[in-house]
Amino acid sequence: MKLTWFDANTWLIEAGGLRVLVDPWLVGDLVFANMPWLVRGVRAQPVTIPQNIDFILLSQGLADHAHPETLSQLDKAIPVVASPDGAEVAQNAGFRSVTALEHGKTLKLGRQEKGAKQLEVRAFMGAVVGPVKRENAYVLTFVTEGVSLYYEPHGYPDNEHLKSVGAVDVAITPMADQTLLSVAPVIRGSIAAPQIAEMLSPKVMLPTAEAGKVSYDGLIAPTLVTKGGSAEMRSRFQSEGKNIQVIQPISGETIDLDLKPILRV
Repeated sequence: MKLTWFDANTWLIEAGGLRVLVDPWLVGDLVFANMPWLVRGVRAQPVTIPQNIDFILLSQGLADHAHPETLSQLDKAIPVVASPDGAEVAQNAGFRSVTALEHGKTLKLGRQEKGAKQLEVRAFMGAVVGPVKRENAYVLTFVTEGVSLYYEPHGYPDNEHLKSVGAVDVAITPMADQTLLSVAPVIRGSIAAPQIAEMLSPKVMLPTAEAGKVSYDGLIAPTLVTKGGSAEMRSRFQSEGKNIQVIQPISGETIDLDLKPILRV
């Protein structure tokens, strides 16, 4: 499995002969509701859009996960799997094959014949985006290679249902906390990462939702406070005797993981 992080929540996952682009923001600025004065993400350097993408995966419908300007530049023939809100954004962007995956549902992608490249996507509850609304988390199983990955970008694990998954090979989840005015939680890494480690027993964990080479400005940008991260989580796991490799990704650099498939009974 190869993983490339492109700042914020954007990942390229390569495994089992497949290339999956996750929550892509690759071009232009990041703004919400056309209000750059409120908060704006700016890339210091342009990012080359990855080619030969097999599937696009969207965990949310917000711009930092389903970035309209980026989606407008991607091949509309690429199949998209998304949360219901993310699916609406993808459909509006003109993608021709869009699947809205509800919590608890599983989708099998690729030709279902022996030896074919296959990906299984299971949707779980993810980030809280309203009083009674949650976006998506995913467990991806690359059937051909026999490896699996958990992804959720805001630190809201589905504690009730993830217990039935068993072990995964890799988990991508926040490890830092980010709060607004030091009060309102935006990202809950210090809570989520230990829970994911306990429930899914991953061999490798990587943080997400970090700035990397991105800078933020606007009215609320100075009020966003970030604490903790991968170094603190690595120390915690070591003190608890957990055999988990914590890797801090570097923006734009590919991480090549040598994973042996987990034996399941």
